[in-house]
Order: sequence, then C-alpha cells, then structure tokens
Amino acid sequence: MLYFVATPIGNLKDISLRALETLKSVDEIACEDTRHSLTLLSAYDIKKPLFSYHKFNESKECEKIIQKLKDGKNVAVISDAGMPVISDPGSVLITALKENGLEFTVIPGANAALSALILSGFNAERFCFLGFLPEKKSERESLLREYKNLSATLIFYSAPHDVKKDIETLYAVLGERKAAAVKEITKIHERAEFFNLKDGVCGEPKGEYVLIVEGAKKCAEYENLTEEEHIKMYINGGMDKKEALKRVAKERGVSKSSLYKYTINEKE
Repeated sequence: MLYFVATPIGNLKDISLRALETLKSVDEIACEDTRHSLTLLSAYDIKKPLFSYHKFNESKECEKIIQKLKDGKNVAVISDAGMPVISDPGSVLITALKENGLEFTVIPGANAALSALILSGFNAERFCFLGFLPEKKSERESLLREYKNLSATLIFYSAPHDVKKDIETLYAVLGERKAAAVKEITKIHERAEFFNLKDGVCGEPKGEYVLIVEGAKKCAEYENLTEEEHIKMYINGGMDKKEALKRVAKERGVSKSSLYKYTINEKE
C-alpha cells in the first residue's frame, strides 16, 4: 500500500494520530527533503529508511516506488509541509499507481490553503485554489484570464521572491480587488495582511505566502449590452419608450437626451 501522508505546516503538534501510526508502520518513507523531514520524525521517535522524492527526480523515483510496492513493501509519501500532491510532488506517482493497479490512500491533515482562507475572513462558501502561478508572464496572465470573472474567492501559493511579481500580475489581469497575504500559519508570528491589489504588501516579503483574493463582482444584466440593446431589453419586456429611457439613463448614469436617438424607430 502507498500512503500519502499530510504533515504539519508549521506547528509540529498538528499531525494526526493516524499519520503517526502510519509513519511508524510503513517500511520506507519518501520525502521532499530528508533533512527537513528528520526534524518531524525525530520529534516523534520515528526511525525509518528515508529516500528523496521531489519534483526534480519525481519520474525516476516513481519507478522505484512502484517496484517497492510490487515487492510487497508499504511506502509513505510526505512533503516538507502539508498535503503531498497539492502543489507538491505526487501527481506523476498517482498516475503510475493507477496504471499498475496498485492501491493507495490518503492520511489527511494540515493544509495551508484552507487555513489561510479561514484566517483571511473572505467568503469561504465558494473558492478556487490555483496554487503557484506559472513562471512565464504570458502563462500567468493566460491562466488568470480563465478565472477573471469567477465570483468565488481565489487562493494562490506564492514564494517570498515571487510575491510582489504575483500581486502585480493579479492586479494587471483581475483589476482592483481586496486581498490578504497570509504567512507563518500555525506559528508564533502567524499573521494575515490585508491590502488592495494595486497597493501590494508592505515591507520585504519573507517566508511562504498564501494569497487570498476576493472573487469578481457579479455583473449587472445589462453591463455587456450596448445602449441600444439595453433600451430594447426593457421595451421588449413591456415598458414604454419613455420609461425605458428613464431607467437606462439612471442605470448608466447618462442623460435621457443622449439615449433618445436609439428609440427613434421604436414604436410607442
């Protein structure tokens, strides 16, 4: 069996009893950084053979893990913090496991994205997790355009050296919105900084960030209509010409006289 095990995102106590039991029971543990993982494992007196499994050797190590499972071993996969696979190595392995008909399961636990969403206080009824933005500017902008009109709250991961660049791109594509930069989650200096995208975050970014951005405001029914289409929408709905002109002028913040030309051919 292959186990994807969630680990703490800051506070070492944020690990489940089931996760500890699993890590103690498996034959080997795959880690992003074995030195980093030793801190957690040593804290709970877990001594197991470790091997590196990260984004730079994922394909190569994936084959070795498949063979270990075929040889009857139980293997756990952990990332440096949080849930494996989610913006961390694991997707390639899952595909290989399914292709080989091998069993795998997940041992849930701490998650930075959901914790940050709660700390931000933004709407959590509907949200969309987009992880790290692509490196290339054109790819970042292309991705964001796909979600520009989504009314759900948007969640991003951002490394300290990318925070300012990411926020600038968010503002360029999404326009002005309220946002929060959450860092040091579950640690002593945990905090959420609230800001507008055009202003960015204060000071020099340090540590890993989760950026929470409010969703798009719902457009009015008429927002994508021309003045003439807007007027016809009300006339076709049963309003007379004068009433339609008055309503459209008010909604668009213009004078009725500027709209009159669009009703010349309309019958009362």
